[in-house]
Amino acid sequence: MDDYPLLDLFWTMFMFFMWILWFMLLFRIIGDLFRDDTVGGWGKTGWTVVLVLLPFAGVLVYLIARGRGMGEREMARLRASQEAFRSYVRETAAESGAAGSGTADELVRLADLKRRGDITGDEYEQAKSKVLAGV
Repeated sequence: MDDYPLLDLFWTMFMFFMWILWFMLLFRIIGDLFRDDTVGGWGKTGWTVVLVLLPFAGVLVYLIARGRGMGEREMARLRASQEAFRSYVRETAAESGAAGSGTADELVRLADLKRRGDITGDEYEQAKSKVLAGV
């Protein structure tokens, strides 16, 4: 450890983290490129060739040319995903609510009949067990 000074260790760590950051940025750009439906096949091929052959210049040019759109496309994708999830939850809740609302409405109606004295307690219990059994 004596022949490797502390500042060289810090510099090596810095370069290692910059290398990891570089790959994360490169993968993010490639992911954005292939998720973008507005770019055709030849455009994606061209950008990929530039990113592979001239990685530093390609990434910088991509960020300058299409950097603002990256965030907008990501937000649009997240909004669409969130809306699809909410739509699914609404549909599922409506289906389960429709199945359960008939039972709940029937129980309320039976309780109202019992409260008014139109049916006896035994009749109420029999009707309630039938409703709960789904008959």
